[in-house]
Amino acid sequence: MDLRIDGYHISPRVGQTLLELIRELGLDSNALSGRPLAAKIAGEVFTLNYVPVRERDALERATIRRAMQASGGEVHLLTIREEAGREVYTRTAQFVIFLAIRELWPRAMAKISCTLGNSVYIQVEDAEDFSVSRLKEKVSEIVAAGIPLIRKRISLEEAVKHYTAEGQTDKARLLRWRNVDYFDVYTHGDFADYYYGEMAPDTGYVTVWDLLPADGGFILLYPDNGNPDKLAKTPSMPNFFSVFSEGEKWCQLMECETVADLNELTASGRIRELIRVNEALHEKRYSQVADMICQRGAKAVMLAGPSSSGKTTSANRLATQLRVHGKKPILMSLDDYYIDRDKIAPGPDGQIDLEHINTLDCDLFRQDMAKLLAGEEVELPTFNFKTGRREWHGHKMQLHKDSVIIVEGLHGLNPAMLPENVAPNLIFRLYVSPLLPLNLDNHNRIPTSYLRLLRRTVRDYETRNSSVQKTLSMWDSVRRGERRWIFPYQENADVIFNSSTLYELAVIKKHIYPLLTAVPPEDACYEQVRGMVKILNYVLEADVDDEIPPTSLVREFIGGNSFYR
Repeated sequence: MDLRIDGYHISPRVGQTLLELIRELGLDSNALSGRPLAAKIAGEVFTLNYVPVRERDALERATIRRAMQASGGEVHLLTIREEAGREVYTRTAQFVIFLAIRELWPRAMAKISCTLGNSVYIQVEDAEDFSVSRLKEKVSEIVAAGIPLIRKRISLEEAVKHYTAEGQTDKARLLRWRNVDYFDVYTHGDFADYYYGEMAPDTGYVTVWDLLPADGGFILLYPDNGNPDKLAKTPSMPNFFSVFSEGEKWCQLMECETVADLNELTASGRIRELIRVNEALHEKRYSQVADMICQRGAKAVMLAGPSSSGKTTSANRLATQLRVHGKKPILMSLDDYYIDRDKIAPGPDGQIDLEHINTLDCDLFRQDMAKLLAGEEVELPTFNFKTGRREWHGHKMQLHKDSVIIVEGLHGLNPAMLPENVAPNLIFRLYVSPLLPLNLDNHNRIPTSYLRLLRRTVRDYETRNSSVQKTLSMWDSVRRGERRWIFPYQENADVIFNSSTLYELAVIKKHIYPLLTAVPPEDACYEQVRGMVKILNYVLEADVDDEIPPTSLVREFIGGNSFYR
C-alpha cells in the first residue's frame, strides 16, 4: 500500500514504523517546533511507533491496518503547534517527571494539581530532602538517555495488583471502575504509568522544559505556544492559584478528590448529599461576592469567563443576591454591542473571527458606560443574531441610587472596555470559570477545558440543535480566542468564581455519552470524541437530576434552568 505522509509518497515495508518512514523521507527535525510527535490517521491519533503494514499472516499476506485502510493511506504528522501534538508532548514530559521522582524518592507521592498558563503545578509529599535542582538533574539524565516509550497491554487484575503493591491506591481504586479487562501502560524497569493518550517515541523528545520551586512541590514549565523552541514565560497567577487551592479544600470537605471517590458516592447514593453541599457552597460564594460589591459601592459588575463557564446563570444568581441587599440589578450583555456582520473584515482564512475584540463597538460601550455611571440616560442597542445587525428599539436605561449593572460578556475584563477617568470603586470585575479540582488519579487531572467542552456539547445539542461534530469543529477556534482575549486578563479580576461542581461528570454522562459513542471512527472529530469518552468510561452515571436545583449552574447545560423560563 502506498502511503502519503504529509503529501510525500512512500511504500512501507512490512513491520516498518511510521518513525522509520518519517526519517527515510527526511521529515524529522532536531527543533521541537518542526518535529513530528505523533500522527493522525482517519481521525485517530497514533504513536510514531505505529506499524502501517503488519507481518505476513499464515497465507503469506501482509496485513494492512484498519486505520490505514480507512484513511486510504493518508497520514498527517502532528507537531507541538497543534493541540493534539501538544498533548502528546505534555504526556511525555509528565512521564519523565514522575519516573525521575520515582527513581530519586521511591516512597514519595507526587500529584498533578493545576495548570497555570503553559505550566503545571505538581505537589510532592513524603520525599525526604526533596530538591528541585536534584530533580532537574535526573530529568536531564532521563531525557538524554532517550528511553523508548513502548505501550504494553496487561490484564486489569495485574494492573490493580501492581499499583496496590506500589502504594498507588489512587490508580488501583480507579481501575476497579474500568469496564474492560485490560489496561495499557508505559514501563521502564519496575515503573509503570499511563496518561490516557499517545506519547512521543522516546524520552529524548522532551527538549524544552524547566522546573521552578513552589510551596509543597514545583512547577513544570512547557514550551511557549507561539515559539515552541523556547520556554513559556514564568506564570504569575496568584488569584487563580488561590481559587484552585480553595477548590481542592472543597474536595476534601466533600470527600470527593478523585473519580473513584465520586463513583463510590454515586453507588452509595450519597451523591445527593454531595449535590446539596456543592450547591450550598456556590450560593454562599455568590452571597460573599454580592457583599463585596455593596461594600465597595460599585455601580457596575463586569462579568467575564471562557465558553460554557456558566456566565449567564452566574449573572442571574448574583442579581438575586444583590436584591437581598436592596439593590436593583440590571443585566446587560456585551453581545448587543457587536458591530454589523457586513462591516467586519474577514481574516486570512475568509472567516470572521467572532472572538476578536474588534467585532465589538468598544467606543460606543465605553461612552454608554461613562454616561450611565454619571447618572445620564442612555439608549441601548440590541443585536439581532438572525440578521447580523445591531438594532435600536428605544430601550433606554438610567441608573438610580440602588441600581447595579451586571455586564456579561467574553471581553468583560479587557481594559479596552472600561471608560477612562471612572472612579475605580464604581467597577467590580468578576471572572467565572469551572476550575475542576477533581482528578482521575494523582498523575492524571481532568482539564478545565474538558468539563467546558462537555457542557457546551450537551447545551448546543439540547438547545441549539447542533450536532457533536459541529460543536467540536468550532472548539479549536474558541480555544484560540480564549487564550488571546480571556486568559491574559483573568488576574485582573477582583474575584475569580469557581463554577465547577464535583458531581457534574456523573450527571452529565447520561446526557452526552450516547451522543459521543454514536460518532464513527472515520469522522474528522473522532479523536476528540475518543479522548472525551476515555475519561467518561471511568465515571459511574448518576440519575439524580431531580436533586439539582433549578437555579444550578449545571442546569444551564442539561436543561431545566428557571432563569430561562
